[in-house]
Amino acid sequence: MALELYEVLWQKANTLLGMLARMYQHYHKSVFVFLLMHPTFYFLLFFMMLSDYNLYAVILLGIKTIDIAMKLILIKQVFIDKEMSSEMSLMLLTPLHKFLPYMGLVAYPPLIYMALT
Repeated sequence: MALELYEVLWQKANTLLGMLARMYQHYHKSVFVFLLMHPTFYFLLFFMMLSDYNLYAVILLGIKTIDIAMKLILIKQVFIDKEMSSEMSLMLLTPLHKFLPYMGLVAYPPLIYMALT
């Protein structure tokens, strides 16, 4: 939970574009710095092996992998290629609910519990 909270705090912004901009600051330094800023990914790799490749642990790792891949795709599309549809621009500028960044804190603990039992 602490690792996920750390990720939420460094990514938190009022819009999706603001979140991407914060992530792009680290990505611009190096893609490796960006990947190091996601410690829950490495925790889940370790946890998956520790739980003997439990289905729930594999699902958790899959969710986190898709999350990071989607962030990388959006960063590339918005900041590097600068190709966005009008719908994408509206989506990026829409204000986020204040609890949306904390969804991982709600979703991950039950799956970790299920993987342990």
